[in-house]
Amino acid sequence: MSDAPVLFDELPAASGKIGRATLSVPATLNSLTLEMVDRLQEQLEAWRRDDDIALVFIEGAGEKAFCAGGDVQALHASATATPGGPCDYAEAFFTREYRMNYTLHTYDKPIVCWGHGIVMGGGLGVMAGCSHRVVTEKTRIAMPEVTIALFPDVGGPWFLNHMPGSAGLFLALTGASINAADAIYCGIADRFIAAGYEADVLESLLQQDWQAQAPANHALLRGVLRRFAARSEEALPPGQVEPHLAAINTLCDGDDIHQVIDNIVALDSDDPWLGKARDSLAHGSKLAALWIHRQLASNRHASLREVFQAEIQLATNIVRHPEFAEGVRALLIDKDRNPAWQYAASRDVPPAVLEAFFTAPWASNPLADL
Repeated sequence: MSDAPVLFDELPAASGKIGRATLSVPATLNSLTLEMVDRLQEQLEAWRRDDDIALVFIEGAGEKAFCAGGDVQALHASATATPGGPCDYAEAFFTREYRMNYTLHTYDKPIVCWGHGIVMGGGLGVMAGCSHRVVTEKTRIAMPEVTIALFPDVGGPWFLNHMPGSAGLFLALTGASINAADAIYCGIADRFIAAGYEADVLESLLQQDWQAQAPANHALLRGVLRRFAARSEEALPPGQVEPHLAAINTLCDGDDIHQVIDNIVALDSDDPWLGKARDSLAHGSKLAALWIHRQLASNRHASLREVFQAEIQLATNIVRHPEFAEGVRALLIDKDRNPAWQYAASRDVPPAVLEAFFTAPWASNPLADL
């Protein structure tokens, strides 16, 4: 058995082949490293050029997770190695991860993502970029970056701003966990298929006569997934976002972001889902909450290319700042869950401090060529 962090194989179909990529580090919930990002990028480019490959199927090894995000501890090590200065590994990781995400979004051939189990952070970035996104009854999605002083990146402004009402802003500020029904309602997944059907779905895909033209293959794939989705309808769990949308919209209706934060943190509710979201923001970085809001607002009408270019600028500035290192330390390194945030309240953040995160730290954006 290969110990490579991403496994690739090509499955012969009735006509053509399926390229399969398996994120294969179950011990870390398939969290992405720079090596994994580079391997995915290289193989996606190779399969794009290979006329025999009709579609790509991406999955995660193990039953717990598709991908729990980026390897944040490696990013922390990079950030603390050169405090305040360039963080070579972290900055290379974000640059090449976003390039890989952009490749997924702009791929002409069909890509199926089997989003089973935990799908967080960078894992959601992979899933969101795929053309056919499948979720199961075990799918659990979140972008909890406010708790470590990061931000929902990997295309976050693109898909969060397209969610119904204020759902995207609420999920970004609170890191609230959502399931398969929520993912479909919010537009970050396309099909719900019960987890037990994965082998059957693959077998059905292998029986197809794949064509030379990508549009025809998208149609064939939709037909296969539609049939299994129809068989799975009764297993779909109840969602949280749609029934709470009126409350979410009210909480996010403030004169400014400070009032929105106040609304959420002051929420008096016995509802467990809303309560957990409230507590996450209350204990999260208020500086991060401000840059999360600004990143979403300033990229509301941005193109996908502009979104990733804005993300690499913000991510670079964040990993050079001590708030991120402190957030990761408290949650994932020392695990004391008691971060010493620089500001107790969002109104304490000087405007010039926030502005610095949205100022280019280099002469040329490393994703200028997207």
